[in-house]
Amino acid sequence: MYDAPTNNAEINVDQNEIKISARNVQVYYGDSHAIKDVNVDIAPRTVTAFIGPSGCGKSTFLRCLNRMNDTIDVCRVEGSIQLDGEDIYDKRVDPVQLRARVGMVFQKPNPFPKSIYDNVAYGPRIHGMARNKAELDEIVETALRRGAIWNEVKDRLHAPGTGLSGGQQQRLCIARAIATQPEVLLMDEPCSALDPIATAQVEELIDDLRTNYSVVIVTHSMQQAARVSQKTAFFHLGNLVEFDDTSRIFTQPQDPRTESYITGRIG
Repeated sequence: MYDAPTNNAEINVDQNEIKISARNVQVYYGDSHAIKDVNVDIAPRTVTAFIGPSGCGKSTFLRCLNRMNDTIDVCRVEGSIQLDGEDIYDKRVDPVQLRARVGMVFQKPNPFPKSIYDNVAYGPRIHGMARNKAELDEIVETALRRGAIWNEVKDRLHAPGTGLSGGQQQRLCIARAIATQPEVLLMDEPCSALDPIATAQVEELIDDLRTNYSVVIVTHSMQQAARVSQKTAFFHLGNLVEFDDTSRIFTQPQDPRTESYITGRIG
């Protein structure tokens, strides 16, 4: 039986180099205590991977970062999560505006039943980001370029997004998420429904995106976490067991549970 760390893994980070700061976060589903005392700092322009066995809480915690858990009636979040020093659970914070700043890409590609253009234009229209058609065109093109799919779709922008391949659909969803110019991009197992070639394309895109965004990715693939992230957090049974540089997590884990997961003895 291992002693649970009192403050998870301490990371010494300059306060100016913290995009999201979570302290003593607890998540309950009714009477079930799903997330326990999570403390973590997400740095800007960095890919942070959340790894751990199925059901360990990594996706639940990810959904706390843009208040997606608000949509679940029995879910209750306690503790503090700050984005640039502002409490995102403050009653004055509009969750819709928050999700424009903290975008999300889901496990299964979920393009809207609209054209490729309208998929990407949807968020900017809602948030009034364009004064005219020319500005909207520019936003859409920029997002599709950043989503690494512009060259494949530029001649069929008015074709349905659902007609694209799985990998293209996921890159379209990434373009849709970044069209509102978020500061943070959350990705919940974005490659689990993709083939190896599409996975490699999305992983390459994730590496490019970190020049402009803080990226947080939940992945069931330790190899993927090792390839794309600079920081890795290991979750187990609702606890954040260890959080450190990815290279250190995979070569010199400090907690026996992390080592057991990395080597395949638990999971």
